Amino acid sequence: MHIVISDDHQDCIRHLSCFEKLQGHTVEIFNNSVSGTDALAERYKNADAIVLIRERTVITRELLDRLPKLKVISQTGKMASHVDLQACKEKGIVVMDGRGSGAATAELNMLLILASLRKLVEEVARLKNGQWQGYLGDQLAGKVLGVYGFGRIGKQVCHLGKAFGAKPLVWGRQSSLQKAAEEGFAVASSKEDFFRTSDIVCLQLRLNDETRNIVRTQDLAMMKPTSLLVNASRAELIEPGALEAGLKQGRPAYAAIDTYESEPILGANHPLLHLPNCLCTPHIGFVERDNYEAYFGIAFDNINAYLAGSPQNCVN
Repeated sequence: MHIVISDDHQDCIRHLSCFEKLQGHTVEIFNNSVSGTDALAERYKNADAIVLIRERTVITRELLDRLPKLKVISQTGKMASHVDLQACKEKGIVVMDGRGSGAATAELNMLLILASLRKLVEEVARLKNGQWQGYLGDQLAGKVLGVYGFGRIGKQVCHLGKAFGAKPLVWGRQSSLQKAAEEGFAVASSKEDFFRTSDIVCLQLRLNDETRNIVRTQDLAMMKPTSLLVNASRAELIEPGALEAGLKQGRPAYAAIDTYESEPILGANHPLLHLPNCLCTPHIGFVERDNYEAYFGIAFDNINAYLAGSPQNCVN
């Protein structure tokens, strides 16, 4: 098959051990991202199969109309709303996804929390600029670690936070609260109580119609003047403009962000990058070697299983 993989920003996929699974196929890899139907149709015009890296590329019905050769889409990780599954079904295109442990993203959440509390990046910059200590940091132990969502990653963040001596506090839908309570974690009495009580708010929600813009300006306004907000899930969970405005007003006092509305961010072209009280990373939550081996290993297995006549992990 002619397989096209786009958005390999680090040019790392060809160097993964699991890449050997594509021996015998023609594999075309692009290290940049493009947008718009014309550019995407040109990129995928020869593809029998497409491997998608998370939600970096949106597959619309209009695009599919211009890809008559396409037979298979293999998604790294769990499928989200970036692929028109109904259009794929109508066109006979098999869509398959995979799963990951979420450990890499959970670990990044802890890294962002600790780096923010201790002003790690700022202190490193001061030292490189010939200066010495500049900030009085804060420890995680004893802090109320608010985790919004108790799925695969949220659960891990709670356990990791507890290991550091934090006090996890969970909010989310009723099923999440029930699972958190069964695991022995405290749950907030309301959304308002969650934002008012938490020293740190860590968003761990999947993006869908229900959760889009679920964190609003009034929620941030209830946070403590010493609080930290961490978002390594999806930018669209927060109402547009609300976090920038909140940071300028001091609630939250600081934020650590790994996701953005439109990616990649190039030329420092995002307002949060220019705020002194925001630590920004380039969506690296899942970008880790073991995670990539697992994600892409399953994605490549899916293609080979399809060719063998035994499609697996089908979502449409």
